[in-house]
Amino acid sequence: MPKMNIVKRKQINAPVEKVFETLNHMSNWQTWSPWLIMDPDTKVEVSENEKSYSWAGKRTGEGSMQITQETKNKSIDYDLTFLKPWKSKAKVKFTTTAKNGGTEVAWHMNSSLPWFMFWMKKNMTAFIGNDYERGLNLLKDYIEDGKIHSKLNWKGESQYPGCNYLGIRRTCSIAEMPKLMEADFTKLLAYSRSTEGANIEGAFNQYHKFDFIKGIVDYTAGVPFDNIPSDFPSDFLLGSLAPTKLYTLEHAGPYHHLGNAWSTMYTMHRNKEIKIKKKYHPFETYGNSPKNTDPKDLISYINFALK
Repeated sequence: MPKMNIVKRKQINAPVEKVFETLNHMSNWQTWSPWLIMDPDTKVEVSENEKSYSWAGKRTGEGSMQITQETKNKSIDYDLTFLKPWKSKAKVKFTTTAKNGGTEVAWHMNSSLPWFMFWMKKNMTAFIGNDYERGLNLLKDYIEDGKIHSKLNWKGESQYPGCNYLGIRRTCSIAEMPKLMEADFTKLLAYSRSTEGANIEGAFNQYHKFDFIKGIVDYTAGVPFDNIPSDFPSDFLLGSLAPTKLYTLEHAGPYHHLGNAWSTMYTMHRNKEIKIKKKYHPFETYGNSPKNTDPKDLISYINFALK
């Protein structure tokens, strides 16, 4: 059985006692779970003592989790059982450590895949690790502010007219992406504001490849133009997005929570809720500007082309 050992950490600006109590009451999981945010219709049942819960949902599958051991303000151990989409068990643990005036939370998982899925070990380790990072970001919101700053709104199908655009394509590490993407858009938008024919409101970011195993992303930041100027900068590329039918998921909240929307869309694709054009790479568009908007109020749209 291929084994998986995963651990992710997050600094939370709150006392250890508050963090521990939040994790120790399983009704709180419904607010910050990185899986339940993708499937709000999931049926969840929490035990009266809040030491266990079970779930069943279209995207989240089916299973249960219960606390098996706890050391006050230090650690909590859980038994995790999956029933669907396949049967498996895992040992999960949280540790809470006072650090830098707050608390460092570590989320651990020790599990194994069914023998016939040995070839998925690297992918599953990366996917679950990404889920843990999303969850810790949501947990941080919940403990520090009393609510999470990530909301999904399923907009559904629409017709995208397509566009010609000027853009910057880049391959970089996922860790470097936020800073480099900001620099790319700053350059593109500065040029677009001084040039006729730019459709700045249609600015987008298209992801050609997102490799969580290698930590690499390949993307194009672009601005549509009604009329492409003949003297655009040499480091810009000229491209086009074809007209197509789209499925769109809206995300409200800071960009560091956008993984919640992307994970939801890929889960919907795997569940065959949407049938996508694989050769038409998905892209983000934006409802407002980070320059003059509180991060908690940012609006983004994740768009998948449909068959």
